[in-house]
Amino acid sequence: MAAHHQGPVTIHPVKTKADTREFVELAYRLNRGDPAWVPPLKGEVFDLLTPGKNPWYEHGKAQFFTARRDGRTVGRISAHIDTLALEQPAEQGMGPGTGNWGLLEAEDEEVARALLVTAEDWLRGQGMTRSLGPLSISIWDEPGLLIEGFDDIPTIMMGHNSPLYRGWIEGAGYNPVKQLLNYGVRVDDGFPSLVNRIVAAGEKNERIRIRKVNKKRFDAEAKLIMGLLNDAWSDNWGFVPLTDSEIAFIGKKLKDIVFEDLIRVAELDGEPVAFMIVLPNINELLIDMEGSLWPFNWARLLWWLRKPKSRTLRVPLMGVATKLQNSRMASTLAFMMIEFIRRDAVRDYGTQFGDIGWVLDDNQGMNAVAGAIEAKVNRVYQIYDKPLA
Repeated sequence: MAAHHQGPVTIHPVKTKADTREFVELAYRLNRGDPAWVPPLKGEVFDLLTPGKNPWYEHGKAQFFTARRDGRTVGRISAHIDTLALEQPAEQGMGPGTGNWGLLEAEDEEVARALLVTAEDWLRGQGMTRSLGPLSISIWDEPGLLIEGFDDIPTIMMGHNSPLYRGWIEGAGYNPVKQLLNYGVRVDDGFPSLVNRIVAAGEKNERIRIRKVNKKRFDAEAKLIMGLLNDAWSDNWGFVPLTDSEIAFIGKKLKDIVFEDLIRVAELDGEPVAFMIVLPNINELLIDMEGSLWPFNWARLLWWLRKPKSRTLRVPLMGVATKLQNSRMASTLAFMMIEFIRRDAVRDYGTQFGDIGWVLDDNQGMNAVAGAIEAKVNRVYQIYDKPLA
């Protein structure tokens, strides 16, 4: 990136459609030279930013800003407030007075600093006393700044950013509050014998049933799973409940990349108590699509979705009902879901690797499960905060 240090940096609130386009396009221009950056589909980015499309705006508000110097756009940031996050208990990471920022892209430190100051001023003007980020836009989208694992191409729905951003953010007075871990694991040759013994014992237990989702009843299944998710994650750091309209939105977004054999629901005595969602890594295709499905990428995508071969599968979400957490039953169900999906994935999708994330650094249950299957941390994301005096 060549530094053009002629004129001053000016910051502009995004107001028009043209401003929004400029905000979106900048990320593609600044990251084009990074071989590990996967260009997201532009339609999805516009949907994320647009009230009326993204149901997050039913309980949140955001202001986007671009930075210019010498007539060129050189940076961008979002500042936002989520009323549901403000209602959470403060000891759980969010809570009263906590505003957020995200979607940061900047050509150099001067630009990044000016953008962060602008986002903080906007949050202060909304009565916030603490700035926490980056979140793009909610904790459920892309949380955290990548601080380790820059060489690998991220899997589906994982963020990637310049390694320079960490120093710029910390230099602006931000302190780390939480790390999110992503694990990689080789899956084509099976798991250690301890795990296999637990799975075999579980298969003999008549109280347990591990079933695939039924795509014909997809809306009901999505509702069931997201309801379990809201319960399973309710004590987690940073938790903000998903609303019914957000659950419907996520369901619609995932519908095309959901495969029945890659999503499991665990039932105990006939009651659904745990779930695991696994997605084929569409980034293997997106990496060279430049963010657009036209003119021929649409056909490529549809062809791939008919029967994806996916070397890596990502586990973005799994959860066990709160009442079972930290019990032996919880880990039995987790290992069973992981193993059942692993068998199908290796056989039907040609899968060799699994990616599990994000896992909170203090989530003992999930970190223990990852350890038992010999998964290794391959990416670390960090969330920061700063008091707004």
